[in-house]
Amino acid sequence: MARKSTTQSKIAWTILAWVVALVIFFPILYAVITSFKTEPEAIDGFSLIPSGTFENYITVQTQRDYFKPFMNSVVLSVGSTILALIFAIPAAWAMAFAPGKRTKDILMWMLSTKMMPAVAVLLPIYILFRNFGLLDTRTGLTIMLTLINLPIVVWMLYTYFREIPGEILEAARMDGANLWKEIVYVLTPMAVPGIASTLLLNIILAWNEAFWTIQLSTTNAAPLTAFIASFSSPQGLFWAKLSAASTMAIAPILILGWFSQKQLVRGLTFGAVK
Repeated sequence: MARKSTTQSKIAWTILAWVVALVIFFPILYAVITSFKTEPEAIDGFSLIPSGTFENYITVQTQRDYFKPFMNSVVLSVGSTILALIFAIPAAWAMAFAPGKRTKDILMWMLSTKMMPAVAVLLPIYILFRNFGLLDTRTGLTIMLTLINLPIVVWMLYTYFREIPGEILEAARMDGANLWKEIVYVLTPMAVPGIASTLLLNIILAWNEAFWTIQLSTTNAAPLTAFIASFSSPQGLFWAKLSAASTMAIAPILILGWFSQKQLVRGLTFGAVK
């Protein structure tokens, strides 16, 4: 009887999980379906039956130069992630293994910066970028994406590093390892799952960042988020082409997430089981 109850419970939870997953994935699915419709069909009303046209994808690739914003997104997301890790790994090490009286206060202060509406600091940031010649440049956007995601990267790495026994680092120190070797050759290899999941999450956050990329870029450094926004114009909102551009923008990150899901889950549960 208990076995039967357990089996029924597993089936019920499995069905519920699939329902929740479909609800979450449905907007993406509908965008993909709409991308294969003509513009009149897209604005006609709700329908899950596409006409099968590839006109929108051809238009996005030829008339709007898809490759340039795609490369900008790759450079910005990868560049900002690498830069964030360079700063975050030593900072997380210091907070995890050499904490001070104000370590928790610093961590909370860093996290509090994510609670402030981005539009509240838009004007001073825009003026700084204008004065330093960073508007519509990959360098400027890379710095901006690094700064806005750095608190999350530090927090995640700090959590992972806290799960590593400090005795291992002390043993490396006794064997003659200096601080640099301790971080590079001892700490980093042990925290590979955590660092990998942090890297993947930061790439996704940087890839999807829309507010700052739209406000601080126009043409030269505009990534895919700004590219998608260009299909909303005074002439109208082109639903079918917008859906095609969105599908092409999310496809690389979906593929990356699919192939790295095991590493991502492993990193997010790093240290959860003792």
